[in-house]
Amino acid sequence: MSGAEEGRGEDDWRRLDRRTVLVTAVVLAGVAAGAALPTYFGLTNTLSAGATIALILAGALLLVGLGSAGDYVRWRRTRYRIGAERAELHTGLLLVKRRSLARERIRSVDLTANPLQRVLGLVKVRIGTGEHHGGGESTLELDPVARAEGERLRRELLDRVAPAAEDTHHDGALAALDPRWIRYAPVSFVSVLLGGAAAGAVMQVSEWFGAQEEVIDWIGDRFQDTSVVSMILVLILLAVLCGTVGALGLWVEMWWNYRLEREPGGTLRVRRGLFTARSVSIEERRLRGIELVEPLGVRMCRAARVDAVATGLTERDEDEHTDNKTLLPAAPRAVADRVAAQVLRLAESPTDAPLTAHPRAARTRRLRWALWSVSVPVAVLVVLGLLLTPVLLYVAAGCALVGGALAVVAALDAYRSLGHGVSGLFLVARSGTVRRTTVALERGGVIGWTVKQSYFQRRAGLVTLTATTAAGSGGYDVYDAGQSEGLAFAADAVPELLAPFLEPVAETQKARSTVR
Repeated sequence: MSGAEEGRGEDDWRRLDRRTVLVTAVVLAGVAAGAALPTYFGLTNTLSAGATIALILAGALLLVGLGSAGDYVRWRRTRYRIGAERAELHTGLLLVKRRSLARERIRSVDLTANPLQRVLGLVKVRIGTGEHHGGGESTLELDPVARAEGERLRRELLDRVAPAAEDTHHDGALAALDPRWIRYAPVSFVSVLLGGAAAGAVMQVSEWFGAQEEVIDWIGDRFQDTSVVSMILVLILLAVLCGTVGALGLWVEMWWNYRLEREPGGTLRVRRGLFTARSVSIEERRLRGIELVEPLGVRMCRAARVDAVATGLTERDEDEHTDNKTLLPAAPRAVADRVAAQVLRLAESPTDAPLTAHPRAARTRRLRWALWSVSVPVAVLVVLGLLLTPVLLYVAAGCALVGGALAVVAALDAYRSLGHGVSGLFLVARSGTVRRTTVALERGGVIGWTVKQSYFQRRAGLVTLTATTAAGSGGYDVYDAGQSEGLAFAADAVPELLAPFLEPVAETQKARSTVR
């Protein structure tokens, strides 16, 4: 008897896979083993070695036993059913929860399997509607079911549209892993964060074992014959090296076995992961565009990544990873443009279309912001230097020279990155320097425009436009466009939204000129 047949209950109700209890027991055993060593060293100061070991074993058995018993009760009290109109999930012992989703509203069925689940042939299935309500009311999670059952549920729930005509250029596999893309991992900001995390982890672990002072003394002994500047540079270099190694490992874990494909029925599917396998499905009918993301280091290497702009994929969804919207990891720009075009079923990507540059007043604003961002800390250092020590005056001079030059370069780059335009059925907006983004948003997906103009923008003749949509982050900005040019762009991109507001203004101006 197969696992799916064994889990079938009355009236087509099914149970989760019973091996969930085994998974819980193994995970809790691992947690107990990881906590055993620091607990042992922490208790040996007050208890004998034998008493400490006995106490640790008793605690581990209690943890594993209670956790497994609780998961067994959850398994016994959980059942699900996929009917003709609704997907239902019943669970709970004291507090019984009965939840259901209308099948016509289901937009995603994502599969995830950690290493242990992969060994056992299990997956966690997350069924979502693409809406975002508090308490997870728009999702159902089946954790775990057999891998074959998860694939069956994904096909059954998403394959609601008759297959379209075969398109050899846009259907099937759109992209697959190229191991050479790993070279973009160290130039991302992740490597910097991991380097800092590695240094913090060393100090935290040494504190757990009461050896933090010894670690600091050991580091001091290694650099006792070197200057402070040299010591700082070496430590930074070591942190960067650790961050680079960590970024490479994280990239391999996240993107190994990567594959992007379009399945019959109009579903984009991303599969990836070395140890934890992930499968993310996005219905094309909720796709509203794509976003080309170029962090500074990646952009310097002429690469970019491609994110989906789709309803139901927001950065604030606490139940999903933010990388679930990524269709292509950092790859050469030509590859990113090709994949973006294939995803949108176009010959050329709209993100590669020529864009309208913004007025020079926008450059002036960015230069002013840059100089202010450097002037304030420099002024603080000067005041402290006059009050405390002249050394801070030299620090202030260095910050002014180096920081001022970097700020001006960043401001000029931010201005060059500004641009907007219309490419076929898409409006395109680009901005950013540390993280430059180029969004191609389907004009039919824009549900409103927000026009913002500060006092200083009004004096400079600039305006910021926000295209409001139900997809992605909910709004995409066109920063510091010329006032007349920006309003004309918004009116051309989505005529029916701004036209009622622009025509009365034009008539008023015409009437005033006639009176004069």
